[in-house]
Amino acid sequence: MRHNSPFPAFDYQPNCNKLMRLKYRGRSLYVVREPALAMIEVRWLGAPTTATSTQVRTLLAGHGLTLHHVADQDPIPGSYWGAPEAGLRGAVLYARCDTPLHSVLHEASHFICMDSTRRAALDTDAGDDELEECAVCYLSVLLADAIPGFGRAAMFADMDAWGYSFRLGSARTWFEDDAEDAARWLSRRGLLDGGGGFQTQ
Repeated sequence: MRHNSPFPAFDYQPNCNKLMRLKYRGRSLYVVREPALAMIEVRWLGAPTTATSTQVRTLLAGHGLTLHHVADQDPIPGSYWGAPEAGLRGAVLYARCDTPLHSVLHEASHFICMDSTRRAALDTDAGDDELEECAVCYLSVLLADAIPGFGRAAMFADMDAWGYSFRLGSARTWFEDDAEDAARWLSRRGLLDGGGGFQTQ
């Protein structure tokens, strides 16, 4: 089935759980939840004491966010899409071993992009607008670069596998050629350094 949209080659499954259309000044981002393909999961980080897992927890903690492990098969608190996707409640990010790592980074980016008032009331729904959602996607790619062995190449692949569909095609093409608005949004809030990288705290 073909969706009647500005994307002439944009296909979607009629039984998708959700379809979210985001538009800002003529630039559109479609996010479609489809049956997941193989993606890198949180279990790839290893035990909480491993170097990679510690690095991720330290990265998130630098922005006031705690990563909380949820037992296998348990519901994930604050998950907008439902398990196995990551969830947010206050300053806690919830994930299971089978949660896609890109989902953790996306939800973390939502939290980082919020002010203190929104963080205090946060439960499941980030409540952002279209441009902020694009900025969140952009920031999640930069966070991926801070994880040894993961990086933006894996992030792009997993975003595509999950079902993100951008106006210019792949996540990589969007990031490199059509994400200026998102980068400016982050820069205005001091989240990008002079070279366009993530401004860590």
